[in-house]
Formats: sequence, structure tokens, C-alpha cells
Amino acid sequence: MGRDEEPVDPMEIDGQQKLQVDAPTAVPEGFNADYLRVYYGKLFPYGDFFKWLCYGNDGKHPGCDQSYVGRREFSFTLENDIYLRFQSFDSAAELESSIKEKCPFKIDIGPVYSVDPAKRHAYAQSGNNVFVPVERELIFDIDISDYDDVRYCCSGADVCLNCWPLMTIAIKILDTSLRDDFGFNHILWVYSGRRGVHCWVCDSRARKLSNEQRSAVADYFRVYKGGENALKKVSLPGPVLHPFLARSYTDVLENFFEDKLLRSQQLFASEERCQKILDLIPDENVASELHDKWQGNRRSSISKEDVNEARWKQLKTTLQSGKHKAQGLRRCVEEIIFSYTYPRLDMEVSKHMNHLLKAPFCIHPKTGRVCVPIDPNNCEDFDPTVVPTLSQLLGELNAAGFQTDSENSWEKTSLEKSIRFFRTSFLQPLLKACKDDLENAYNAKLQQSKNSLNW
Repeated sequence: MGRDEEPVDPMEIDGQQKLQVDAPTAVPEGFNADYLRVYYGKLFPYGDFFKWLCYGNDGKHPGCDQSYVGRREFSFTLENDIYLRFQSFDSAAELESSIKEKCPFKIDIGPVYSVDPAKRHAYAQSGNNVFVPVERELIFDIDISDYDDVRYCCSGADVCLNCWPLMTIAIKILDTSLRDDFGFNHILWVYSGRRGVHCWVCDSRARKLSNEQRSAVADYFRVYKGGENALKKVSLPGPVLHPFLARSYTDVLENFFEDKLLRSQQLFASEERCQKILDLIPDENVASELHDKWQGNRRSSISKEDVNEARWKQLKTTLQSGKHKAQGLRRCVEEIIFSYTYPRLDMEVSKHMNHLLKAPFCIHPKTGRVCVPIDPNNCEDFDPTVVPTLSQLLGELNAAGFQTDSENSWEKTSLEKSIRFFRTSFLQPLLKACKDDLENAYNAKLQQSKNSLNW
């Protein structure tokens, strides 16, 4: 809600009063501190959220590191862009009361440091520079605005169902590779609330990677290179594609480009758009041959075939015909498809341990949408335009009647599906793996001390 709009009366949720409404739609659209207070008071899943970030260290097992979660950085952005970094919490209750009190418009999660980030100054004064990040999920950040040169339906932060599938593609390709090529299992995909997706790889191995190792993983996925002005941003050198790229191409990219993107983005519908694709062909003679063909058949509307599909077919036939084999143009078709569809990562976010990333279940202040998890197995069904919004959730709470028991209020709202998915598909398997890791590490330590005693 803009600052110049009418303020909405705060909802009284602690007392007996509540907004008297008949239907879930009765809460005015928007985002403000009063709405947010109700959300943090009734719906934010503190318990599950905190359990995730403890990674099993909140139990009674003698191998637990009780200081672990208290060394994690949380960052709050308050109203009017007041920025609080290096917050830390020892318990879910402490986190909950701080969030309820400060009502952050945004919550970011940072790394686990060597010491409690809130006490970093005390350590700095001691002269030892011991305040360093020691653990952090491997994270990926993908924004639809980075695809602005290949989407024609929207630009900037806007997104619609014609361009959102580019995010679906990114999820499919990265998720498959992280599991199959790197052997990671505990991967959380989250909608950023506006224009993109975030990925949290939470396996113990992933959290312990050094910055150099993170860079190596990020570079493994890097195909899209070249700045704003580089015409050709994808080069696929070598006689054959790397197996990961070949699999991405045949399993996902090629079909998506030909079956959806060509038509949904109207890639060949204008002279300018055609030229953009012709610029990716290194042989000028071939490019102008195609250009002349397209100029010639522009006026003949006899063909029932879609112009985008017809021109793409001509381009493929021309580039993959025998006479161009020697010029190495066959690879050019793949390069065009990669240019238009392959995931574009914010590389810096993945390479460094100390990057902050927005927490799941935050509310995006510009859209009012909740940052909900996305199921990678059904990501093509995810629709960002129907993600629960703050005002929708409040309306649903109103319709259900504000119960005094706020423990599971979320069950009465459209947030239920997301919290359940987070809990059963991501958190439970993760905590089971954490428990096994703790047990194994503890036993190995015992064995080690036994061996040294015997020695």
C-alpha cells in the first residue's frame, strides 16, 4: 500500500474484537505494518522455520552443537528501510518475540559464523579476527528480469504466465543436476514473492563448502556469458556438448523452446526480433539468405502455419543442412535455444558464503505475496499469480473467526498447503539425515578417542 493511501485500522487480535466481515475478500488489498503484525502473530511458522535452521542441533544428543543456531545471522529490514544486521537467536521463542516486536518488512538469512554475530565487536576488540562465516547453505538466486532481452510479454519485475515458465525451466535443470551430478538431496525451492526463485541446498556437504568450491559449482552451471552489449552470449565449444548440457537440451530446453516459447513470446513476429536471432548466426551469408527468405514470404498469408514456427523450421533446415556442416553451424541451433531458455544465475550470490537471502514465508512488500516453497517435482503447475497474499490470508482468518488458539491458525488459510509441503517433503527428511549425521560424527569421535587411549 502506498504511503499516500488511507491507513487501515489496526486489527485488534489480542482482545475479543475482530473485523466483522462476511467473506474472505473483505480485507482491502495491500501491505502495511498492521497486516504484517497479524501475519506474524497468527500465521508465520516459527517452529518449523527454526527447526530447519538448527539442523538437528536443538536435541538432547550429546553430539549436538548447542551454540550452532545462535551463531546464525538474521537480518531485518524494518519499515522505512531501517536495516538491522547481525541479529541472532538461541531459541524459536526468542526469534518469535523479536519478529513480533520489530515487525520486519523483510527477513534475510545469512551464514553461521564462528562466533555469535551479535557479539562480534567484543571479539574484534580482543585483537583476534575470529568473526568469519563457517557454514552456509549453497544458494542460487534467479530473477526473471535477467531474461528481459528474450521475453516480450513483460519487463523488469513484471511477470505473467507466458514468461514465468522460464523460471520453471531453471528449477527443472538445476534441481536435476544438483541431485544427479552432485548427489545433493535436501533442496528447498522458494518463490521470491515477486519476480524469481531462490534455491537452498541444505545437505551437510553443501553447507560446509568453501567459497572456492561454491564458485566451482556455480561455474559448472554457467553457460550464459557476455555483458549487456555482447550480441552472442552463449558459446558451446567443442565437438560434443557436456553430458549435463546435452541432457538439459534434450530433456527440457529444446521442447520448451519449440512447443511454448516460440509462440508465447512471438520470437519471429517482427523484423527486429528476427534480426536478434540472425545476429546469433556467425556466417553473414547464411544470415542474409534467411533474412531474404523471410522478407519474401512475409506478405503471403496463404500459409496457415504460425509465422514463428515456420521461420524457426526454415532456420533449422538451413543451419543443419549438409552444406553448412563444415562451417560448424549445426551447433548454432543449440546456441540459440540456450540463449533464450537456459537458467541465468546471479553468480555472486552462489559463490560467497556471506550473502544474505530472503527467508521463506516472508511477505514481499511490493506484491503482498508470501514467499512460498515450490515443489520441484510439480513446478510446471506453480502459478505466481495465485500465490496467497497478505490481505487474502487475513480475510481467510477473519472468515474463520479469530480463534484465541493461534497455534495452527494457518490450517484455516490457503497457506496450509505450503507449510505442509515444507514440513513433510523438505523438513522431515532433512532432520532425519541430520540426526544420522550427528550420530555418525559422534560415534567417529568416540572411536577416535578410544583409539588414542589404546595407543
